[in-house]
Amino acid sequence: MSHGKMLPIAYFLALTLGTSFILHASENSFAKAYSDYQAAVEKGDTANIEASAKTAYQLGEAQYAKDSIDLANLAINWASAIENQVAPNPFIETHFQQTAKANELYKLALANYKIHYGKQAFELIDPLLGAAQTAAKAKVAKDYFLDAMAVAEKSDNKKVLADVKMAAFSRLSKTELYTRDVRNYVFDAYDIYKEILPENALERVKATYIVGAVEFADKHDNKAEPLLLEVVKQFDALNFSHPYALSAHAYLVELYERQNKREQSTAHCIAIGKMRPWADAQEQQPIFRTVPDYPMSYAQRKKSGWVELNLTIDEMGFVKNPEITNSEGGALFEKETLKMIDKWRYAPKFEDGKPVTAQTMVRIEYKIDK
Repeated sequence: MSHGKMLPIAYFLALTLGTSFILHASENSFAKAYSDYQAAVEKGDTANIEASAKTAYQLGEAQYAKDSIDLANLAINWASAIENQVAPNPFIETHFQQTAKANELYKLALANYKIHYGKQAFELIDPLLGAAQTAAKAKVAKDYFLDAMAVAEKSDNKKVLADVKMAAFSRLSKTELYTRDVRNYVFDAYDIYKEILPENALERVKATYIVGAVEFADKHDNKAEPLLLEVVKQFDALNFSHPYALSAHAYLVELYERQNKREQSTAHCIAIGKMRPWADAQEQQPIFRTVPDYPMSYAQRKKSGWVELNLTIDEMGFVKNPEITNSEGGALFEKETLKMIDKWRYAPKFEDGKPVTAQTMVRIEYKIDK
């Protein structure tokens, strides 16, 4: 057998030294990339977190075995950075590729964790949740959530179980898989938070809001009211505005208005007015609206039209002195509009910290398919 020409010793020396240098440079590059990632996280530098996490993962692929815990952790870092970038709309077309990449990374991490920690280990919860949140299909997401719940239940960690159920509700309630079981996830989480967290803990307040919103949507006013009032109370005490506080006030306005408790809704109209950064030239937006009746004779003739009005909104958010400025289609459209408009409620305009009377224009459209 021919072994070919023997290479000079000098060549082997150069090859060995070259290999040693490349590995050393790779290690230094990885260390720098990971250090950059940690620094970006510490500073909250969102612009660089994803880029440095990506670089650290790609360099880590040369450092660690494909099934290693280290590579799994780097994958989770990059995946979560992608998630933060595409939130709150991970499944719109412009984000689809990024979300799919995050899902791929979470699945790699999950597979590695199962090898090293076991198939029911507590450590699996992070990659399971990540895989669920980034799964394109709701059915796949639900399976990951159920696995995460099973692990959390075995751990006896009530807080984690509540967090998993909240995440599952948030993801699945917007899909075709929304059922009573999915609805109950948020109720279960709320019960746990009530048991283990103080009443002013933000996670508990948010769960209170979501349960209140579900009860409101189901028209269980007697259950929704105390929950929404609790949300308002806690955000008042926390002394900062939050979208949930704004929504809770708005739900309470509608809840009281549909019960004809107009005085009780007023406080919440004013609270919303205080929270919104009204500008002098900005028209107020109604926070409770009713729909006018369509005149029967016009509907039978498939007649459409519109009515424009000038409204005075007083400091309590009530509609005063509605004046029709223009209309089209007939007098009955004007009549039905005037019957309906005084039931609307607005957040009053604020000037120098006080509610004031202001003017606004509205246009009511009457359309019927022909």
